[in-house]
Amino acid sequence: MTRPTQSRDGRHVRRGGFTLVEVMLAMAVCAVVLAAINGVFFGALRLRETTNRAVDESQPAQLALSALRSDLQSAVSPTTNGVMTGDFRVGDITSLGLNQNVSIEMYTTTGALHENEPWGEIQRVTYELRPSTGGATARGQDLVRSVTRNLLATITPVPEDQWILGSVQNLAFDCYDGTQWRNTWDTTAGDTNLPIAVRVTIQLAGEGPNDPRTREPIVLLVPIDSETRTNQIPNTGS
Repeated sequence: MTRPTQSRDGRHVRRGGFTLVEVMLAMAVCAVVLAAINGVFFGALRLRETTNRAVDESQPAQLALSALRSDLQSAVSPTTNGVMTGDFRVGDITSLGLNQNVSIEMYTTTGALHENEPWGEIQRVTYELRPSTGGATARGQDLVRSVTRNLLATITPVPEDQWILGSVQNLAFDCYDGTQWRNTWDTTAGDTNLPIAVRVTIQLAGEGPNDPRTREPIVLLVPIDSETRTNQIPNTGS
């Protein structure tokens, strides 16, 4: 602001300037604006870090669901001769290739064809939970996908283990037979066909009792399109 002053000869001269109160008020306003900008900026940084962390954590789960969906949708129906096909089994079963308990064993057409490999597209695939390889601080277990490509080997080949997902608390497969959901399925023991649909439930291990992941499992529902066969002998007549 400007305020009048008196010179030596008695004339009034107007000089510009700010009072101390005005300067302090301007500094206070600037401080409030800077504090607001600082809060918005650091809030945006925290939001970005939270989003990036959520995306990074969801990527392995999405890849695991993609592999499960592809294998289940490409499952091969069992045949009577069993050439390049096998059985579909779900539950606490013993894998033919691993000689240990797995959650599911099936034959699928998800094998990749390569010029330097003699294997076809049909392969035997199993899913199971194994102790975590992340050390003492690891949470839960590891979801492992085991693949056997050489199905015509005279000796039992060693499957290729693929790490799919970590920090898994529980893995469950349920099969729909048209009327109800069942947690077991075995085409070697009465189930002659593939199930109509398979529901996969993955329970992630949380960091603590208040972790929402301990209450919200990942659920994948995969319908299966297959050809129905029966163990009844057709009546050809006389």
